[in-house]
Amino acid sequence: MDDIPIGALFAALAVLILLSAFFSGSETAMMALNRYRLKHLRDQKHKGAMRASALLEKPDRLIGLILLGNNFVNILASSIATIIAIRLFGEVGIAIAAMLLTLVILIFAEVTPKTLAALRPEKIAFPVSFILKPLLSLLYPFVWLVNLIANGVLKLLGISPDDDSEVMALSREELRTVVKEAGSMIPQRHQQMLFGILDLEKVTVEDIMIPRNEVVGIDLDTDQDELESQLRNCRHTRIPLFHSNLDNIVGVIHVRKIPDLLEHPEEISPDAIMEKAVEPYYVPIGTPLHTQLSNFQREKRRLGFVVDEYGDIQGLVTLEDILEEIVGEFTTDPGYNQDIHEQEDGSYLIDASANIRDINKSLKWTLETNGPKTLNGLIIETLENIPDTGTSLRIGNYVIEILQTTKQAVKTVKIRPIENKFENEGLLSSSGSSG
Repeated sequence: MDDIPIGALFAALAVLILLSAFFSGSETAMMALNRYRLKHLRDQKHKGAMRASALLEKPDRLIGLILLGNNFVNILASSIATIIAIRLFGEVGIAIAAMLLTLVILIFAEVTPKTLAALRPEKIAFPVSFILKPLLSLLYPFVWLVNLIANGVLKLLGISPDDDSEVMALSREELRTVVKEAGSMIPQRHQQMLFGILDLEKVTVEDIMIPRNEVVGIDLDTDQDELESQLRNCRHTRIPLFHSNLDNIVGVIHVRKIPDLLEHPEEISPDAIMEKAVEPYYVPIGTPLHTQLSNFQREKRRLGFVVDEYGDIQGLVTLEDILEEIVGEFTTDPGYNQDIHEQEDGSYLIDASANIRDINKSLKWTLETNGPKTLNGLIIETLENIPDTGTSLRIGNYVIEILQTTKQAVKTVKIRPIENKFENEGLLSSSGSSG
């Protein structure tokens, strides 16, 4: 070493620091790659992505290669720096060289390249993969030995180096976060549709069904004139057919079959109507929407009657109802709800038969949805009786005044959200307090 010019030693030290920066930046860039984007680019036959993906299939080998190279050049750089210090300053220069080399490596071979790689992983990872791949083949025996020992230690800790399922899998909530973080890359409207698809699993048919008392159908037990009147005044595409009440549903008729019946009104009869009808299709209450969507597709149906465990009709759900959970309302402006009327004082007049989920979606509220499905049901469950007109109560952060009731249910309410903590502290904290 004494025969090597000091300039050559400095040049060698500079090269080693550059190599250290190369390995440090390579490690960060490869590990910072977006695995899902990498898969997409690989499927598009991007050569850099294909090389990087092949290296990441065995991350233990890649890390072993990078750390082997990084540690080797750092140790060699330390040795050369020590030689330079001794030749320039004697024994006292060793400490100076250690401090200076640590600072240089930290700035130029660690922080700077790793920060750059973290900010621009693809611009670094794809080019360096061209070097790392043949380098791995060249140094494979050394990498294999290092990995053999390291993987043995991992197995002693109960960790399998080949198991990356937990790293790659995304939960529903994590996928929601990915969609939300996409920002302007995915239009707001499309984001809402994706959220709607993700929510199908946790929403059931009873959350969106038309309740039994709102189902409109044709009673086949009426006389001929009444049957003709009901057929002429149908407002829906598919109409339930029943005897006396909804517990005796016998079929469903499509509106396009009705003109054939009305051509000969004198021949209208229950039997004539039933010839144009199809059998009713029943849906168990509690069925998740994603399951029911598949069931509608498999059965080639667009309407189903929701039944409870006793077989009683609870309501009606359609394919359009499920699709509206994804794409929004077909016939009204987004966020509009005919059951909700905003007042000048900031409160809202709401039909108590309105679905709580619809209210929350329209007003961005957080009324409880795990229990009753309608506002009337929530109020009655909270008070444990049917309140009188003028009763006030608080549910969560909402003050509710009962405006109209019947013997069986609450009809109309006035709701005012609590907007600040001072107002919140001034009200009774127990939900369901009445006045």
